[in-house]
Amino acid sequence: MNQQFSSNKEEIYSKVMRAGRRTYFFDVRETKAGDYYLTITESKKFTNDDGSFHYKKHKIYLYKEDFVEFKEHLVDMIDYVIDVKGDEVISERHQKDYKSDDYEEQEHSNVGSSSFTDLSFDDI
Repeated sequence: MNQQFSSNKEEIYSKVMRAGRRTYFFDVRETKAGDYYLTITESKKFTNDDGSFHYKKHKIYLYKEDFVEFKEHLVDMIDYVIDVKGDEVISERHQKDYKSDDYEEQEHSNVGSSSFTDLSFDDI
């Protein structure tokens, strides 16, 4: 019986997607009744102060009777985000670079602006 239980937990089909500190695992598994279901696992790496690390995992179990509606909602949400924000990704790194560039542009644009006192050679 233990052999049968472990074989039911084996992955039938798997895909891995790495995304920075996160890794997503998509696994097709088999129920005790012999049907298939999907697990989606998010694994996120955290580093401790001492340099060691640990992972936090979150898992979704998705059964066939929910596939159609889940897919509809997922596609709808993805389409909404792309329609509203476009498909360009603005990461934290990009935000920092953007703010840095924006700051430099402001500094350069202040040259010759009212933040400086106009002096005439007659004043010297």
